[in-house]
Amino acid sequence: MRTPMHGSEFSRNMDRLDGGETSPYEPQIGSLPENNFSKDDLENVNKTGTTTIGLATDEGVVMATDMRASLGGRFVSNKNVQKVEQIHPNAALTMAGSVGGAQSFIQTMRIESNLYETRRGEHMSMQALSTLAGNLLRGGPFFIVSPILGGLDEDGHHVYSIDPAGGVMSDDYTVTGSGMQLAYGVLEQEYTEGLSNEEGKQIAAHGIKSAVERDTGSGDGVFLAEITEEGVEIQGHKDFDDVL
Repeated sequence: MRTPMHGSEFSRNMDRLDGGETSPYEPQIGSLPENNFSKDDLENVNKTGTTTIGLATDEGVVMATDMRASLGGRFVSNKNVQKVEQIHPNAALTMAGSVGGAQSFIQTMRIESNLYETRRGEHMSMQALSTLAGNLLRGGPFFIVSPILGGLDEDGHHVYSIDPAGGVMSDDYTVTGSGMQLAYGVLEQEYTEGLSNEEGKQIAAHGIKSAVERDTGSGDGVFLAEITEEGVEIQGHKDFDDVL
């Protein structure tokens, strides 16, 4: 291959990559924040522990979470954590993982959704929201977050699980968190196509209750979010008898 002529764009790129200090990606406007957490530091991070559920119904989407936050999974630091938040007129996001990372992620998703609507005069589609969520987790500073995204658009009712590395998967129902195996067992047995939202809330609450019985990171009640064309409604219940 012929050596690029001196002074050309190609030769300047080679100079940048030839052991110099200048980055080929410069000039840069800024950089993402980084953390320097050690393994010992992680023991003192507030984590949701968590069981979170999202499922699609014929009428919309139902999401459910427990209400407990813990330190290192050993000490209950809060018994009234709302782990599902509205981020869009017809979409909500659950949090699982570090509380700080999840709160920051939800706030960022809400801001980006509002900016999109302001600039384009229309709501983001669920496909766009899920892509944004995956991109933010894959390249952003959000620490140990594994959310569920659920919502409605012109194409139907959608539920996405999003892993900490930014992987996005769509399904009829999904579960995240430390109690996921217990909750999945309930959903595998009880979920069927054609559910109403009321039936979906019963199944989701049953899944959370099953996880709470055995998973020490989950407990203290259930938050239920119902997503329809009219919007997002979220209610907390300390007693499972109120919803089962």
